[in-house]
Amino acid sequence: MRIDPADDGVEELDRWMHPVPRPGAHRVVVLALDGVYPFELGIPHRVLGSAGGRYEVLTASVDGKPVRTDADLTVIPGHGPEVLAEADTVVIPPYAIPLTSATAPDPRALAALSRVRSGTRLVSICTGAFLLAAAGLLDGRRVTTHWALADRFRELFPGVELDADVLFVDHGDLLTSAGAASGVDVCLHLLRKDHGSELANHVARCCVVPPYRDGGQAQYIERPLPAAGGTGTGPTRDWALRRLELPLSLDDLAAHAAMSTRTFARRFGEETGLSPGRWLTQQRLRRARQLLESTDLPVERVAHEVGFATATSLRRHLAAEAGVVPSAYRRTFRSSGAGRVGLAQRLGREA
Repeated sequence: MRIDPADDGVEELDRWMHPVPRPGAHRVVVLALDGVYPFELGIPHRVLGSAGGRYEVLTASVDGKPVRTDADLTVIPGHGPEVLAEADTVVIPPYAIPLTSATAPDPRALAALSRVRSGTRLVSICTGAFLLAAAGLLDGRRVTTHWALADRFRELFPGVELDADVLFVDHGDLLTSAGAASGVDVCLHLLRKDHGSELANHVARCCVVPPYRDGGQAQYIERPLPAAGGTGTGPTRDWALRRLELPLSLDDLAAHAAMSTRTFARRFGEETGLSPGRWLTQQRLRRARQLLESTDLPVERVAHEVGFATATSLRRHLAAEAGVVPSAYRRTFRSSGAGRVGLAQRLGREA
């Protein structure tokens, strides 16, 4: 189906997506580093640039030259590092970094950051936090980055407090966000802070994204099972995984392993880094997530299938681990099946 360029809905969308910056608009400079991720590079322009001209979003490179992305394309930013000195907000999108040398980024990137005026708001998305940390701008702060890089980040920057369970952290003058789509979350948060929820919600609708996501990135973290092996407590872990719906006790596990409870608990901790009770809870939650994602079973039935005594117990444990209740988790990971709405009709309803 061909959309007529003269269609009122298309014109409305174009006005919102490509507004002329207002006089005195808040200037946002996005610093594109070598190996930048194209999707995240475009988020500030798409979100903040759709706010009716309230922001002027510029893209800069460290030397004014084209930038190689981590995909099979090269981008040509419109500016060099000199515009950083005129920025009200600077955004560092993620880029491919050799983690073995993450503490020593490109000297040109550090030189570019040195142009930023004191008091300028700094925002990082995903691995952008590595550059800010290497520049000493995150010391003593609570920050976040992609959960898969958490251990490496803590190893490289022990003076920074990393929280890998949240989508973003806001210190006012410094905001850090997790991976990929969390860049959308933090930019919508900036809109909400600067201009209120009504505008942020409208921009979210134009970008066809939720204005606010429940929970943090903890709900997206993959926690692989430790290899069971054929000795120690491994066979008992395999046995327990096939019986998660049962009320397994430490005595039950130790008896299956033919060990005393004290010996079993010690061996179990040495092999998994967890207590038997904590491990069982994690595996029950892991199985509950799978059922919430792949079935329509009521929450009460899911709780029974994975060994929680009540749906309330499942809600409490999932909220503690992932920051969301089962119904919200299911909405996140399952398609709603909602029908499509015509562009003009959608814009007319949401404007």
